[in-house]
Amino acid sequence: MINRRLSSLICVTLTLPLSLMFLRSEAAEPSEIPVYQLGAIVDLALARNPLVSSAEGHIDNQRGQQTAAGAYPNPTVIGSMGYGEIRDTGRANIRDSLDRESLVEYNVIVGQPVEWPAMRAARQRVADAGLATANAGLSETRLNLTTQVKVAFYDLLLAQQDAGLARQNLDIVEGVARIVKARVKSGEAPQFESIKAEVEVLKARQLLVRADNAVRVNRVVVDTLTGGALGSSYVVQGDFMAMSRELRIDGLMARMAQEHPTIRRLLQSVEQSDWKIEFERQSRVPNVTVNGSYWREIGREAVQGGLSLPVPLWYRRQGEIASSLGTKRREEAELLRARNDLARAVHQHYQDARTTAELIDVFDKGLLKQAQEALRLAQFSFQQGASSLLEVFDAQRVQRQIQMDYAQARYELSVSLARLERAVGGAL
Repeated sequence: MINRRLSSLICVTLTLPLSLMFLRSEAAEPSEIPVYQLGAIVDLALARNPLVSSAEGHIDNQRGQQTAAGAYPNPTVIGSMGYGEIRDTGRANIRDSLDRESLVEYNVIVGQPVEWPAMRAARQRVADAGLATANAGLSETRLNLTTQVKVAFYDLLLAQQDAGLARQNLDIVEGVARIVKARVKSGEAPQFESIKAEVEVLKARQLLVRADNAVRVNRVVVDTLTGGALGSSYVVQGDFMAMSRELRIDGLMARMAQEHPTIRRLLQSVEQSDWKIEFERQSRVPNVTVNGSYWREIGREAVQGGLSLPVPLWYRRQGEIASSLGTKRREEAELLRARNDLARAVHQHYQDARTTAELIDVFDKGLLKQAQEALRLAQFSFQQGASSLLEVFDAQRVQRQIQMDYAQARYELSVSLARLERAVGGAL
C-alpha cells in the first residue's frame, strides 16, 4: 500500500511542473504582455533616443552654416537730411542768383562689399565639409546606439533564460523535496533528509528571486535606450547570434578602413581643416567695398563713387593660420588613433568570437545531452531508492550549471559579434 501511494506521489510530482508551466502560459495570455524582437527595439531606439536627435540637430546646424557661407554680404545704406539756408550776407550776389535762400538738404551713400572670390569659395568648402562631417557623425551615432541596444537586448535575453532555468530548477527541487517528505513520513528516510531538501528549496527560491531582479533591471536598461517606448512590463523574444564561418579578418579590416563612419567623419574633419587653412590664407586679401553717393545741398548737387580698401599692413592673420594648422594636425592625429583603435577592436572581437564559437561547439556535440541524461538517471535512481538525495542535487547543480554556461557562451558570442559589427562599421 505504501509503495502504491509512493508511486502515485511520484507521478504527481513529475507531472506537476508541466502543469504549472501550462497554467503560467494560460495565465499570461489574457494579460497580453508586449513581446518585442531585436529589430523592433533597434528601430524604436533609432527613432526615439535623444542621441540620434542631437546628431540630427547638428546636421541642421551645419546646413544653416552652409546657407550662410553661400550668402552674399548685404549692402550698407547711409542717408541724412536737414534744413539749410544761406547766412553769408557778404555774398549778396550769390544769394540773388539763387531762387531760394533756404532748402532741405539730404544725401544718400550706398556701399556694397565685394568678397575676394578665392576666400568665398574656401568658406563654402569649409561649410560643405562640415555638413559631410555631421552626416558621418549621424551614421556613427546610429552605429554605436545599435550596438548598445543589441548588447542590452542580449543582457535581457540572458537574464530571461536564467530566470527560466531558475524556475525549472525550483520546480525540480520542490518535486524532489516532496518525495523526500513522503519518505520521511512513511519512515523510509531520516528526518535530516527532509531538512536538506528544504535547504535546497530555499536556495533555489533565492536564485529565482535574483534572476527575476536581474530581468527587471535589464528591462529598464533596454527601455531607457528606446526613450521609454517599451514601458515597464514587456518581454523580449529572439535568439543569440551565431558566427558565420565565412568571416575573414582581412575582409573585416578592409571594410573597417573603407566604410566605418568614424573614419569617414574624421576624414571629412581633416578636409574641413584644410579648407579652413585655405580660407585664412585667402582672407589676407582684403575685401573691397564699392561706394556710391548722391548729395543735394543749397547751390550744389553731386553724384560720387569710390572704393574702400583695408590695407593689411601690420597684421596678415598669422594667428588664425597657425591655429588652423594646429587644428588640422590634431584632426590627423585623431584619425590615426581611431584607425589603430578600430583595428585592435576588430582583431580582439574577432578572436573572442572564434574562441567562444569553438566552446559552443563542445556544448552542442554532446555535453548538454550528457548532463541532461545524468540528471535523468540520478532522478530515476533516486525514485527507485538506488541513489541518495545528495547525488540528485549534485546532478541537478551540474546540469543547471552546464545550461547556464552554454547560455553564457552564446551570450558572449553575440556580444562579441555585436561589438565586432561596431568595430567594422556595419552588420556582418
